[in-house]
Amino acid sequence: VQLQASGGGLVQAGGSLKLSCAPSERSFSRYSMAWFRQAPGEEREFVAGLFRTGGHTYYADSVKGRFTITRDNAKNAVYLQMNSLKPEDTAVYYCAAGSRTILSTVRSTRGYDYWGQGTLVTVSS
Repeated sequence: VQLQASGGGLVQAGGSLKLSCAPSERSFSRYSMAWFRQAPGEEREFVAGLFRTGGHTYYADSVKGRFTITRDNAKNAVYLQMNSLKPEDTAVYYCAAGSRTILSTVRSTRGYDYWGQGTLVTVSS
């Protein structure tokens, strides 16, 4: 599965961006999806995720209430709406897909088999 993330860019603090991820495989609905991010010199960290069935969503505490992950199986896409952006949100954002993601791994890189190339989000103060 190839994942193509897009939508990153430069935005001022308090602004918004919407990231998109389009998996190449048509059976997109069978994958759990997530967004991770990695700032320079830092480890990759979980941002948001949801299972293949949709429904409940999971967020890192640092983005809860500001970011929203959604999926549209008909359009074969997953999105990350980011509002009230802060300089500390600056990072490369990665889309990830997992075929065997479970509750104990939904927030971990171990829960995902496929990764996109990343899209850079820069938030200026």
